[in-house]
Amino acid sequence: MAIERILLGHGSGGLLSHELIRDLFLFHFHNPVLAPMADAAILEALPPGRPALTTDSYVVQPLFFPGGNIGDLAVCGTVNDLAVMGARPLYLTAGFILEEGLPYSVLERVVISMAETARRAGVLIVTGDTKVVDRGAADGLFINTAGLGVVPPHVDLGPHRLSPGDVLLVNGTLGDHGLAVMMQREGMHFGSGLQSDTAPLNGLVDALLTALPGQVHAMRDATRGGLVTVLNEWSEVASIGIELTETAIPVREEVRAACEFLGLDPLYAANEGKIVVAVDFTAAEAALEILHAHPLGEQAAIIGSVTTSHPGHVVLETPYGARRIIQMLTGAQLPRIC
Repeated sequence: MAIERILLGHGSGGLLSHELIRDLFLFHFHNPVLAPMADAAILEALPPGRPALTTDSYVVQPLFFPGGNIGDLAVCGTVNDLAVMGARPLYLTAGFILEEGLPYSVLERVVISMAETARRAGVLIVTGDTKVVDRGAADGLFINTAGLGVVPPHVDLGPHRLSPGDVLLVNGTLGDHGLAVMMQREGMHFGSGLQSDTAPLNGLVDALLTALPGQVHAMRDATRGGLVTVLNEWSEVASIGIELTETAIPVREEVRAACEFLGLDPLYAANEGKIVVAVDFTAAEAALEILHAHPLGEQAAIIGSVTTSHPGHVVLETPYGARRIIQMLTGAQLPRIC
């Protein structure tokens, strides 16, 4: 009999659990590592380099939004966290907290999306877990993921490598994800087809690192807290100053208009397909060309630089020539966006 909704019995460990795992998760995520359905994934020996491990949980509402859903968001977010460390993502885990009464069709759409995104990113989902909680206890569906990758021996990225003169780039427009999710949640429209930028960025990152060995100094994905949070963390950790040119930062007009209407700042809005890259000043133009040549970097731009002035602070030059310090976000500008 076809499953219409998730029941508490699907988390019991019995027949219903077995059928859910076999007919849904194993069917769509199928690969040789997952196939034995064991208590742990037995992995092949990792390539040379340093293992990188990350974990994240996803509680976004609504579950589906323009340009994505909680499933592909979970895969992309985990892949990107590894990629910006210079790691080549290899394996993911997936844990599901399901609410009693969740339509099976909703869960199936999410799982199919995760499987397709994992294939696009070149990673395997190799183990997981499913729990079912009482109706009203999980807001439909929560997902936890972990990701394992390997940093090649020659790669070293992080704020410790930032140097005065380094040039800062982003691979495209900012704020798309946060505003797309919020407008879907609140039923708002600004006369456009604004979509989340959710995407796996490991291919783009690999193109940069391969073409510019040693010249890429640091990378971060600008998720919760947006661009400003990333740069404030860098300036604090590395005790350097950062200067930005506001007019150089790419923001879609519909995002800018929505932010002005709602009293928000797109530089703090979340992204799920955007990275901030710091490169040696001699490689800035080459990095920009590499980004422009990739489908996920066509709107890339140089937005600022690292300086010895005002260490620990990020300074923004406005369109009017004024300069102001922009600090880390306090509180949640847009809650439940990932």
